[in-house]
Amino acid sequence: HDQQRHHGDAAAGTGTGRRGAQRAQAGGGHFYAPVTDTAVKEECGGCHLAFAPSMLPARSWTRLMTDLSNHFGTDASIDPDTAKKITDYLTANAADQTGTRYGNKLLRGVTSSQAPLRITELPSWVKEHREVAPSEWQQSAVRSKANCTACHRDAAQGDFEDDRVRIPK
Repeated sequence: HDQQRHHGDAAAGTGTGRRGAQRAQAGGGHFYAPVTDTAVKEECGGCHLAFAPSMLPARSWTRLMTDLSNHFGTDASIDPDTAKKITDYLTANAADQTGTRYGNKLLRGVTSSQAPLRITELPSWVKEHREVAPSEWQQSAVRSKANCTACHRDAAQGDFEDDRVRIPK
């Protein structure tokens, strides 16, 4: 739940505003359309950042949603109707479905037969974060490569622009 606190603090303190939301919807720069589905915000965002669907291909979201009892070592099981609603939203808005420019960039190096589960293991993500020292990932305010909001304060709004990154000290 500590990760959720960081998410809440980051999301509440800043925002991309109307212009940022328009850029996110257009898929420009390091912007992803933020999650708009209430079930995704509540069920996924209740424990971690509700990641933009355009960060993974549809096959990854399907794979992830079929094994919620083992969600990265945690039982995140939900009722079947809610799971279907969330899966439908994630797959309909996935990187390989929406044509968003940055979502497609993020999938560079991922073949059509692969269904990666971790955004942090995508070749483009690894390349983008190659200069982050291992010690920075271990800081108490970060703790995980998946804790985007620790450094990307506007991640919940889909904003991952490099000039707004603040690595906690």
